[in-house]
Amino acid sequence: MQINQFQMGRRVKITLFAISFVVFYKAQAQKILTYETADKPWMETLGNHRAVIEVAGEYDAVMANIPWRRRDRDAAEKRLVIADSSGDEVKDIFRLAINRENGTFIFRPEYGAGIYYVYYMPWKGKKNNGSFNGDYLTPEPAPDSLWIRRNKLTRPSTKEFQKNMPSATVIKIESRTAFDGFFPMEVIATADEVKALESKQKQALLLFPEDRLHPIRMQHDLPYRWIAQRMKTSFTGTVLRNEYYTFQIGVWSPERDVKRVKIAYGSSPFAITCFNAEGRDSKGKYFSKKIDIAKGDVQPLWFGVDVPENTRAGIYGFNVTISADGVPAKTIGISLQVTNDVIADRGDDEGWRYSRLRWLNSSLGIGDKNIEPYRALGLKSNTISSSTGTITLNQFGLPNSIKANGIELLEEPISFIVETNEGVTHLKMSAVVFAKQRDGIIEWNCKGLNDVLQLQCNGSMESDGYIHYQINVRTLKNMAVEDIRMELSVKKTIALYFMGMGLPGINTPDSYQWKWKGPQDAYWTGNADAGIYCELRGASYSGPLLNLYHPAPPHSWYNNNKGGFNILSDGKAVTNSTYSGPRQLKRNENLTFEFALLITPVKKLNTRDQFTNRYYHNGGSPLPNETDIERGIKIINVHHANAINPYINYPFTTADTIKAVADYYHGKGIKVKLYYTIRELTNQVTELWALRSLGTEILAGGKGGGYMWLREHLRDNYTAQWFTTISGYERSDAALLTAGDSRWYNYYIEGLRWLVQHTGIDGLYLDDVAFSRSMLKRMRRVMNDVKPGCLIDLHSNTGFSKGPATQYTEFFPYIDKLWFGESFQYDNMSPANWLVESSGIPFGLMGDMLQGGGNPWRGMVYGMTSRYPWQTDGVICEPQNIWKAWDAFGIADAEMVGYWDREPLVKTSDPLVLATVYKEKNKLLIAVASWAKDTTRIKLIIDWQKIGWKPRNVTFTAPPIKNFQPAVQWKEGDDITISPKKGWLLLVE
Repeated sequence: MQINQFQMGRRVKITLFAISFVVFYKAQAQKILTYETADKPWMETLGNHRAVIEVAGEYDAVMANIPWRRRDRDAAEKRLVIADSSGDEVKDIFRLAINRENGTFIFRPEYGAGIYYVYYMPWKGKKNNGSFNGDYLTPEPAPDSLWIRRNKLTRPSTKEFQKNMPSATVIKIESRTAFDGFFPMEVIATADEVKALESKQKQALLLFPEDRLHPIRMQHDLPYRWIAQRMKTSFTGTVLRNEYYTFQIGVWSPERDVKRVKIAYGSSPFAITCFNAEGRDSKGKYFSKKIDIAKGDVQPLWFGVDVPENTRAGIYGFNVTISADGVPAKTIGISLQVTNDVIADRGDDEGWRYSRLRWLNSSLGIGDKNIEPYRALGLKSNTISSSTGTITLNQFGLPNSIKANGIELLEEPISFIVETNEGVTHLKMSAVVFAKQRDGIIEWNCKGLNDVLQLQCNGSMESDGYIHYQINVRTLKNMAVEDIRMELSVKKTIALYFMGMGLPGINTPDSYQWKWKGPQDAYWTGNADAGIYCELRGASYSGPLLNLYHPAPPHSWYNNNKGGFNILSDGKAVTNSTYSGPRQLKRNENLTFEFALLITPVKKLNTRDQFTNRYYHNGGSPLPNETDIERGIKIINVHHANAINPYINYPFTTADTIKAVADYYHGKGIKVKLYYTIRELTNQVTELWALRSLGTEILAGGKGGGYMWLREHLRDNYTAQWFTTISGYERSDAALLTAGDSRWYNYYIEGLRWLVQHTGIDGLYLDDVAFSRSMLKRMRRVMNDVKPGCLIDLHSNTGFSKGPATQYTEFFPYIDKLWFGESFQYDNMSPANWLVESSGIPFGLMGDMLQGGGNPWRGMVYGMTSRYPWQTDGVICEPQNIWKAWDAFGIADAEMVGYWDREPLVKTSDPLVLATVYKEKNKLLIAVASWAKDTTRIKLIIDWQKIGWKPRNVTFTAPPIKNFQPAVQWKEGDDITISPKKGWLLLVE
């Protein structure tokens, strides 16, 4: 199939199946240059681009002039590698002129007449799993001096010399793969061509309409394609009914900087938007964008046209008019031929249509509707009740009482204190007003006033027990403030454990002092039955504080490092105080103090799910075989960087494969979940150039660099991120950092809906994400609507997030399982650390171990195993041996009673040896593990009365479990010997 691409006295053909391109240009004389994809990829380090030239005879020196039209601006700084068809390199190259438009040089074709390849972007480097390190090779060594003299190259620039020098014939330009290719939108126009166009048009703005099949790629250059075709004042497209149709207009400003580009539409029967100019943010709010264009730059504008299914076939026209401050308007006439055919799903199933760009402006999943399994909130007087807890508000709008599982948490009401040198300021408060009451959220406000300041308290509670406050303090006169602080006083019997603000999960200290530092802005305190989480908010970003997102601390709380946090305990309470310290405030100055609370646990512990839904998690080889299935797996996590899901956070390229996998394993009773998050995005994303046209709204800016593809095509203003190769794939995955909260969140939510609906996946595997809990709520709403029962498990790295359980607590209501284990040093973790930061138990969740396979004996105390057959630290995880013992006992139906419970069923004679009981009808399974430094002998202390047994001749049996324990028996009262860091799994019948 061939199509005419453009005409200016020269015809261009594009052979689509061969991906063979021909482009015409003028150099010193008219020549023809062909751009093609190589039949077979060559060695990657030779670079992604080469010129194919032919030497007609046996010569000692030959001149080559290659009009390669490169977009890189440092062509002269990169090496030339010339090789014959056997791969043997030429040794002598004498450069005449190397620039981005042409490369002219003389070389010695020492392998005789024939074909030679000129590789002009070679590099050296190393591909690592996660990163790429490398750079382009510097210019080649100087040629042999004898060869230079022999061929009289001392004055090679003279016309006579060049006339007499034999010339190689330039046949074509080849790219290593089609994905590496520059044609047609990255083949530059020459400076003379640009100057000629500018001189002929003499306009402040030039418009270039483009079909979606040719995404505009270059910001600082014109593509030769626009030189070769006539300037257009119209655009024609063919559209199917029900299609969301997209097209582009490139705006070029040749004369000067242009400010505030304006876009207007003539009368149209369709809804039209320009994604570069307007949209809806991740909260569903409309916004407009200011578009400025620097002199000489190109701004692609992407347009979306909503063509309903009930549209009649025919031709529809409208105008797009573009102007700017002080710049006359220019108009492009748009003509759309709507056919009789109807396309399914708006065209989203076919990425090349770019219909999914409309997902950027989606508000799917946003709202106040309650999310199952939580029940609708109840309000009675000043008491708000949720599925997980109840709060009662006082006259300040703050909790006078917080109950979790019916247990009172607070020793004193939460207080917000403004203190001057005259003491604590007292306010006259208005009544609490409930401004919004929905089944998923209740909002309230109240005001306080005295002669020196005014206070506005805005609060809300959501149906999962999440409570949010914004307290605004406005001064009525100049004043000195000693401190503004928030005090959270928790009953000492509840506040047994603490984590956050620089501390790992530990037994709550009697006192602690902390200043703002590191990725810390939150803490949790409580026990396995009841607890409270608190996050100090108000920074530019309030999601998980990972190594990619370290915003400055919240201004009001931080107060130029005068603020901080402390813990102080007495006989009844543990008081957590967040203070801001002294400051001078001027009249009418406003300060906003923001914080959020979450009542824990967020759900009832589901041990059956933990002991039956066992994970197969095997990165590069994600699919289990029949033997694996027989070992008891019930859920598969399909990671990225494999043939099923090759590219990070963009699974759409292999959606058909994912569906086939899901269908196959569903037939075997196994669920399939997918790696799909937001923090970084593959360079393989279909809409890459449309996203790039949005500036740094979605793809974060930065210093560039990284993998060569990124340098060659994006060139600048990006941040290279995760890099990996994929077995069996020629393309590497070179990810880019996303910009945080952006419209990509909306795309992600729509993408999740599409994936669940079209591939049948059963949920997501989240790996250290960097968005807020509002996204988790949207995700859960969408999955509940499309496929109830979808699962989400969350993975994190303690070295990466500096305390993942604290970073992600606000996510927990919508998470089904934790995998907090990378970089965890299980053998060095205290029981409190295990319980609070790894197990998930105080929050109503359960988890799996990771690093080095974890510690299986201690893991069993918390109902945890590793994931089969994950490999870390050279250890292949083999939890199937313990799973077999679980099934033999019937653990899925057992009641789990841990050492942390208020009334444990089993204790040991050594406080450093802990025990958890799994009670199932007339038998027990007791997990015992040691935190003692040395081998110890212990006795089990069993409360038979609480168990409800009257035992006789009790025998404790250690069933044989490979790589865990040998078969041993003890009688009641016998000493049990336990080695350091190990334990036993004992059966009592």
